[in-house]
Amino acid sequence: MEIFQYYGCDWLVMIFTFLATYQLGSKHRYGFITMMAANICWATLGILTGSIAMLIANIIIFCMNLRAYIRW
Repeated sequence: MEIFQYYGCDWLVMIFTFLATYQLGSKHRYGFITMMAANICWATLGILTGSIAMLIANIIIFCMNLRAYIRW
C-alpha cells in the first residue's frame, strides 16, 4: 500500500471535505467553495481509479454546491 498512490489527491479530498464540513457547520458560506474543491479532487480520483460513477456523481454534486453558494 503506497501512501501517494493517487498523487495525494485522496489526501486533498479528505482535508477539503473535513474543512468544508467544519465551515458549513459554522455557517460560513465559503464551505461550499471548499466542498467544490473537494468535488474536483473526487472527480480526479474517479478518473485515476477508472470510476465513471464517482466522476459523474461529483460533477453533479459540484453543481449543487455551486447553486447553494449562489443562493446563500
